[in-house]
Amino acid sequence: MDLAHGWDHGVFIPLKAMWPDADIPVLAMSLTQGLDPNTHAAIGAALQPLRSEGVLIMGSGMSYHNLRQMGNGAAAIEFDRWLYGALAGDASHRRSWLAQWSRAPSGRTSHPREEHLLPLMVASGAGGDTPARKLWSTAVGPTAVSAWAFD
Repeated sequence: MDLAHGWDHGVFIPLKAMWPDADIPVLAMSLTQGLDPNTHAAIGAALQPLRSEGVLIMGSGMSYHNLRQMGNGAAAIEFDRWLYGALAGDASHRRSWLAQWSRAPSGRTSHPREEHLLPLMVASGAGGDTPARKLWSTAVGPTAVSAWAFD
């Protein structure tokens, strides 16, 4: 651990918005080499028992993260709808669907690189068998972005 390194923006920005006084303990995790969706879902499943101890498991990222095509509203909406279906089932359903995210409609257009989507795999893995609940959906320009919770 390198304490001088500081927080990645995927940790800092959401926590700054939710807990501006920085008065909660935080442990940030990195993605694994190979960026395998099933590995990240398994990490989430291993962390799932911590939820009963009051630990918040949060995966930050975006449902659409293609900075070169941020105006591609049609692709963002198409992938957002696919994610809604992928997250609607139990843990097994979510894991099998999310493992195939790159073949989803507008999957690779929405995420040319998977780093901003894989935290969702961890959160989903930690979510147990309860389907995801869409917290909100908004637009960044014409681009749809959404957030989900696993209650």
